[in-house]
Amino acid sequence: MCGIAGIYNLNSEQEVDRDILSRMLVRIRHRGPDESGIYLNRNLGLGHVRLSILDLKTGTQPMSDTASAFWIVFNGEIFNYIELREELIGKGHKFHTTSDTEVLLNLYKEYGINCLEKLNGQFAFAIWDKRKKELFLARDRVGIRPLYYTVSKNNFIFGSEIKSILEHPSVKPEISPTVLSQIFTFWSPLRPNTIFKNITEIPPGHFMVVNQSTMRMGPYWDLTFPEEGKEENISFSEATDRLNELYNDAVKLRLRADVPVGAYLSGGIDSSITTAYIRDVFPDMLRTFSIGFKDKEFDESAYQKIVRDYLQTRHSGVTIDSKDIADFYPEVIWHTEVPLLRTSPAPMYFLSKSVRENNYKVVITGEGADEMFAGYNIFKETIIRRFWARQPDSKLRPSLLQKLYPYIPQLSQRPGALKLFFGYKLTETESPFYSHLLRWHNTSRITGFLSEDFQKQSNHFDPFEEISKTLPERFHTWSALSKAQWLEINIFMSEYLLSSQGDRMAMAHSVEGRYPFLDHRIMEFAAKLPPDYKLHGLTEKYLLKKMMKGRLPDIIVNRSKQAYRAPIASTFITNTPEYLHELLSEQNIKESGIFNPEMVKALVNKTASGGISSEMENMALTGIISTQLVYQLFIDNKRKLPANEPRNLHVVVDET
Repeated sequence: MCGIAGIYNLNSEQEVDRDILSRMLVRIRHRGPDESGIYLNRNLGLGHVRLSILDLKTGTQPMSDTASAFWIVFNGEIFNYIELREELIGKGHKFHTTSDTEVLLNLYKEYGINCLEKLNGQFAFAIWDKRKKELFLARDRVGIRPLYYTVSKNNFIFGSEIKSILEHPSVKPEISPTVLSQIFTFWSPLRPNTIFKNITEIPPGHFMVVNQSTMRMGPYWDLTFPEEGKEENISFSEATDRLNELYNDAVKLRLRADVPVGAYLSGGIDSSITTAYIRDVFPDMLRTFSIGFKDKEFDESAYQKIVRDYLQTRHSGVTIDSKDIADFYPEVIWHTEVPLLRTSPAPMYFLSKSVRENNYKVVITGEGADEMFAGYNIFKETIIRRFWARQPDSKLRPSLLQKLYPYIPQLSQRPGALKLFFGYKLTETESPFYSHLLRWHNTSRITGFLSEDFQKQSNHFDPFEEISKTLPERFHTWSALSKAQWLEINIFMSEYLLSSQGDRMAMAHSVEGRYPFLDHRIMEFAAKLPPDYKLHGLTEKYLLKKMMKGRLPDIIVNRSKQAYRAPIASTFITNTPEYLHELLSEQNIKESGIFNPEMVKALVNKTASGGISSEMENMALTGIISTQLVYQLFIDNKRKLPANEPRNLHVVVDET
């Protein structure tokens, strides 16, 4: 895994400033601490920092073809590069390295944009066609690897992380009130937006072509579901066999590396499946890593022990508490570059730190299983609410919901709370967003903490209108579960789970995460399955559980989904870190102008008093703290973190 950056001066007479590009690489050195490089071709500059995983000796970037007509900077892995290399050799291509980077470059030369359809991987890359004076950029299907850009003073500027782009002197960061409202509704920005005005992501499954006259963007892949009732006609046993075959191959592909590969082990079924499959390939070499909490409400260490003993892995675990999360939260936000409503990314920060301290660069993990095989409670919640909606006055039907959220005390301690909490727009079952209406409504109340000025600036924002624009053409024909899955995959998974909690926390310590459940073949297969194979009654991940029967301990296979969570109130209030007093002071709240000082003070006082805070209040507290940190880290630079110079920097200046 690596980091990339670049500048394309659309005014052909203006040369790229090497020092600026070098500073852009400084900001993302954590993504590639092993070596770095710059390619300059008059008005075009490409930069790269490398985390060496494949072809450790000759995979240096930026890399060119044999004629030096094409140059590439590449962040990611092409897992099927060996097969693609053989295909290209058959077409007459010659190779001078054993890297997947050279395969990708020649694949683009051979097929152009259509090369993207052949890739099985996680990637973000830019290719410069020197003859056409054209830049081609692309990002993997589901957005595992990030890629951002902006256009400022006739400069097209891109980078793996926004902090890299902000090193360009023409870019002045400013928080977008509209996008902040999106985050305070959907938990993440709506693609292609970022929290900063005029800085945009290249969306997952998209490419971009930039030259001096045009900029165009287009999709090359999107996950679709079949019309309800027309799902794939496949027996359950056939589906189990096919999934086993696909997953086994996906894991094998992701074990390709010239460095040791480990695995995350959370104690849930997803990471346990992944670990079991890896062990089948490397029975004597598997190393696993886990995170535990001193607060038993959040801890899964007992289940982790069951799995590691059963699979006999060489295991390393790290245990943290609320103080650890609080102390390092500014660094977490520095890496996410976006306000958060959760503290959950922080433990992943410590987990990747542990991986790196044990001299591992690559881990395989189980993300994607919940989205593709209906593991989240929100999918069950949708089924129950639809069932309840048939008899809205029923007192028994809503009680089914209490079992889903035992960690929300208000639901059991207050009479009528279930109906009040879950009854929002209960009978609007025809809404395309029915599955997520309740979540978004509850979260959107956080916008009430915004200052009057910020609320005015986002006054015309209609979240449902914004999302409606992104829905596939035949979305209305899909099953209720398929609709819910699409929303979860395209909003929460891509924009939060794989970014803030995935790539950013791993790469903070130069660790690459790999996700076999997000192999596009598995995603396409799962999307076509009958809903009942995924959510069977209220049994989540039904197909996965049946596939693993007898291959993992029953207590793990039959275990109900436990939401991955981290403490909030105890993190920021019980053990209040020193920086928080200053961060939430009336002076600093007024200075940023984002929040209402009186409301912030009231929220902090309520939480500090020891009373029961609602989930919304806990999320609001996290959102306020993280937004204030974003402001101080990136807007007024009160907390700008230092960075190390790129290592082993080599520069190619092309005058032709």
